Amino acid sequence: MNRCPITYEETYEIYSSKGLKLLSRNLNTLNNLIFSKEELLQEALTRAPKMSIQGVQPKLSAVLNVSDSKFEIVDKKGLYILKPPHNVYEEVPQNEDLTMRLAEITGFKIPTHGMVYGKDNSLTYFVKRFDRTGRHKKIAVEDFAQLSGASRNTKYNSSMEKVVKIVDQFCTFPAIEKLKLFELTLFNFLTGNEDMHLKNFSLIRNEDIIEFSPLYDLVNTTIVLKNAQEEIALPIRGRKNNLNKSDLVDYFGKEICGLNDTIRNQTLAKFDSVFEDWLKLIDVSFLSKEKKESYYSLISERRNRIFN
Repeated sequence: MNRCPITYEETYEIYSSKGLKLLSRNLNTLNNLIFSKEELLQEALTRAPKMSIQGVQPKLSAVLNVSDSKFEIVDKKGLYILKPPHNVYEEVPQNEDLTMRLAEITGFKIPTHGMVYGKDNSLTYFVKRFDRTGRHKKIAVEDFAQLSGASRNTKYNSSMEKVVKIVDQFCTFPAIEKLKLFELTLFNFLTGNEDMHLKNFSLIRNEDIIEFSPLYDLVNTTIVLKNAQEEIALPIRGRKNNLNKSDLVDYFGKEICGLNDTIRNQTLAKFDSVFEDWLKLIDVSFLSKEKKESYYSLISERRNRIFN
């Protein structure tokens, strides 16, 4: 039996029927990418100037060719983003796919995503673009760097307190979005995502409502980087390290986001209720045994700081 890299289900095929149908109801099989890891990295390097989305991770734009049952790399009008294995950091596609799944079972809005094999059996992460429609129409999305006048070079020059001010300024219903932000901040802390800078927060316009976009770029960077020095990209109370319940729940949740005791306690109860599901998902993920153990250890340690 195989485990489907799109749904984690056990299957006799490479990809489960459910996984294929998540991509398209007309998809009955999915061919592996025609590139190896090294070839994908070279493609990403060559095509980078043409990509509208940049970042540290190598990325490629793609469309799903249903009739030929494959992803095709394109320079324009891509509806998917492909992220091949990194040439320095280990198991990033497996890490991002798992972390996005942990967010999904916690209740966050996540785009369609999964992993696809290359011709050398390497795994590439894919995620469907939520800022495009099937007819290639753009949906209004702006990240918090754009909204605050920051650049790619100054995306870390902010704070979580300033992020809340952006929510207050631009969101249609700030109170609702500040609860989402509080939950996301807890999630990132618990899962070791130390790279939630201004460009990783975005607002989307849904008809007349401006709200947080679906989540993206969620990675447990703590287990990727050796000797990570920070626990959060944008400081809370002026600090990026040694955060605890007082900082995250009492100060950020209550004083900065304005959430009452009942709402904060309900949020904590929600996280507490999914921890066992998190551990089960880590166990069946595509991470190596070593990385799984690192993920377990980090979650347990961070959980103790919040719940004990």
